[in-house]
Amino acid sequence: MNGSESGFNPAFNIATIKQVVNEAIERVRMPTPTRLRDLIRQIRAARTAAEERSVVNKECAYIRSTFREEDSVWRCRNIAKLLYIHMLGYPAHFGQLECLKLIASPRFTDKRVGYLGAMLLLDERQDVHLLITNCLKNDLNSNTQFVVGLALCTLGAIASPEMARDLASEVERLIKSPNAYIKKKAALCAFRIIRRVPDLMEMFLPATRSLLTEKNHGVLITGVTLITEMCENSPDTLNHFKKIVPNLVRILKNLILAGYSPEHDVSGVSDPFLQVKILRLLRILGKNDAEASEAMNDILAQVATNTETSKNVGNTILYETVLSIMDIKSESSLRVLAVNILGRFLLNNDKNIRYVALNTLLRTVHVDTSAVQRHRTTILECLKDPDISIRRRAMELSFALVNGQNIRGMMKELLAFLERSDAEFKAHCSSAVVLAAERYAPSDKWHLDTLFKVLLKAGNYLRDDTVSSTIQIISSAATERQAYGAMRLWTSLEQSAVSGLATEKQPLIQVAAWTIGEYGDLLVSEASSAISMVDEDGVDDFVRPTEEYVIDIYQKLLWSTQLSISTKEFLLLSLAKLSTRFTTQASQEKIRVIIDTFGSHIHIELQQRGVELSQLFRQYGHLRPALLERMPAMEPVAAPHRDEQELDLSDTSPDHTKPDQDALLDLINGSDSLTNGDVEHQPEQIATTNNNTSSNDILDLLSGLDLTPSVPAAAPAVLLANNNVEPSAAPAALLLDGLFAPPAPHQPPHPADGAEWERAVLERGGVRVCVSARRAAGAAATLTARATSQLHTLTDFLFQAAVPKKIQLDMMSPSGTTLSPQGEITQVLKVTNPTKTPLRLRIRVSYNIDGTPVLEQTEINNFPADLFN
Repeated sequence: MNGSESGFNPAFNIATIKQVVNEAIERVRMPTPTRLRDLIRQIRAARTAAEERSVVNKECAYIRSTFREEDSVWRCRNIAKLLYIHMLGYPAHFGQLECLKLIASPRFTDKRVGYLGAMLLLDERQDVHLLITNCLKNDLNSNTQFVVGLALCTLGAIASPEMARDLASEVERLIKSPNAYIKKKAALCAFRIIRRVPDLMEMFLPATRSLLTEKNHGVLITGVTLITEMCENSPDTLNHFKKIVPNLVRILKNLILAGYSPEHDVSGVSDPFLQVKILRLLRILGKNDAEASEAMNDILAQVATNTETSKNVGNTILYETVLSIMDIKSESSLRVLAVNILGRFLLNNDKNIRYVALNTLLRTVHVDTSAVQRHRTTILECLKDPDISIRRRAMELSFALVNGQNIRGMMKELLAFLERSDAEFKAHCSSAVVLAAERYAPSDKWHLDTLFKVLLKAGNYLRDDTVSSTIQIISSAATERQAYGAMRLWTSLEQSAVSGLATEKQPLIQVAAWTIGEYGDLLVSEASSAISMVDEDGVDDFVRPTEEYVIDIYQKLLWSTQLSISTKEFLLLSLAKLSTRFTTQASQEKIRVIIDTFGSHIHIELQQRGVELSQLFRQYGHLRPALLERMPAMEPVAAPHRDEQELDLSDTSPDHTKPDQDALLDLINGSDSLTNGDVEHQPEQIATTNNNTSSNDILDLLSGLDLTPSVPAAAPAVLLANNNVEPSAAPAALLLDGLFAPPAPHQPPHPADGAEWERAVLERGGVRVCVSARRAAGAAATLTARATSQLHTLTDFLFQAAVPKKIQLDMMSPSGTTLSPQGEITQVLKVTNPTKTPLRLRIRVSYNIDGTPVLEQTEINNFPADLFN
């Protein structure tokens, strides 16, 4: 019997002996390298950044020297140290080829470190990335499940589109493997491949559905994750997998009813991770599908009632259950149950759970407002929470709950919140209070009192448009209300001037100055004593002033060095008007002296006003009463409601051309007719002045134009964001780029239920805005605006919209305010059109590019004719 017959292989044994001897010699010849734990200890012991760099550079130099050796026995240890150095932010690219050598090693310990290095150091931009494909393919066919798992993890982490296409068939084969460990790794790898290359989705469809029949929970979780990704990426795949709803319901029911299982139990809940995954998939499958929703109603009710809420694990499952109930076409009783769960969350001591509850209620308040109203008291209590994020969400939700029945109580709480809130809340909160009061005011007196309280409590954080809208409301009120407003504002003006707080309440000073200038005669007359000055809180603190005292207060404010120029302009003109309202000669002479002093003011605007007004006391004195007489009632302007935009778009018949043009000019004139649905995302205004000098710039520029399309006129050089018109294009219609032209008679075919109409409505400078329309139940439709940027990062992105008065517009919160290249911001608009008139939508988009503000504007009037039928 020779050596080979007895199982002894001399050649093999000699080679093995040589390798052992060589490794022993190398260990003797070369010093043992530093262990990873020792390197970590040295780096942490470094006292300065320079000392740390010295340690790292010394170790990197040693690692480089060992890499030059062909057969280094310490390669695995050195790569492990290099990966730690890479995690600290130091360059480690020189170890890429060494990772490949470790991957090619037959030893599992080497492969593990090699694959880890490949995932950290390689990406598809590196040439070395191409060399790893063959190694992955070999290891995917290994007999060792852990080696296959390493290859699948690495493929999912660093796969390029080319590598994914080359190895997708191997992954699909492994999904069918009888080994549960390999099967779940392959499913996760397929998930990453589909996200990277969606075209490969069909390859995995047959194998994916079989994953739901597995008993292993790890395989079930990965299978549900893979199906969820497929359904989110493809509507066809979504319809294909709607057949598995009964299977998912059965699995979820088994989890709920299953007894204690130590392998899957987490705080008394059976496999909460799998339950959450299934609930999320059910939410996707049941959306806009009545049949699928009906199949899952019972199981959702069971989960909502049987889940333990004493631990965070149960709260997580309940949160996913609530989201699923609100997203699918569930029964009304089930929605009430979901809202009640969120109400219990609001009482939880964990602030994270309270924030989640408020955020979810804010998203679902439009689905079932009456159910949310039951928790109004708890929501208002959250306004006092010490956490700023909870206060913000509670404020937004509170305004969403305001209606005509609870307006008095809600405004009392919100005004108290406005007074004690931080500066960053005041602008948003004050604007929302003004809009809610305008919409639901039970009486004119209550409306005025609320506006005056906002002026007092918001201070300089009030928006400019609130000043102008308050003035308009006072102007159009009855004479008794005008006198009441003048008296109430005089009390606030006097207190601010005496206490020295006028600089902190300049919007109040501006409104008070305008009102007293117009109705000063009502303020000081004996008849004012007959007017009831008891406000909504039952307080009457008005004392009728004398003419001299009013002028003294004005003089004190005008002499103040802290007031803004804009506020002094209000005061100076108001004082000039009081010269025609007050009757005594002494008062008029005192006013003239004060105005004369502004003829040499350092500020040119105040100086000009002082000189011009002084002339009205001299050579043009006979014109002063007529020029400074009381202004007529101002026309109301559509208010920028959060959830309802009203724009007076008249009929397009010849008899109504002029009103139509005026209404559209209101929209061009400023942002007063526009909204983005969520004031929180607008740039915060914490200015100490209210600059209204440019509010009528566009109307001033267009004041000399005849806006009828047929009559040419000399066009000034006006450049609108969406009208690049040269000054030489004389007609006004050309200047406005067909703004007042009637809509085109041709209408695209209307979308069927569930189908979409989509158009690119704005495309300029790499920024593209598309609007899609989808029919909804009743005379309603859902519009989705999607903005993308190809070249630049856009900040402070703001989407605004306006529709005719007869149409109601609900604007959801945008998906973000920063738009990165290749990214996307979406804005959902819900339109209700009871009269089914043709929809006209004016949109405005504003953003900043590298600090430069940009404004884009356009109009859409070619929506499908039967969109609301």
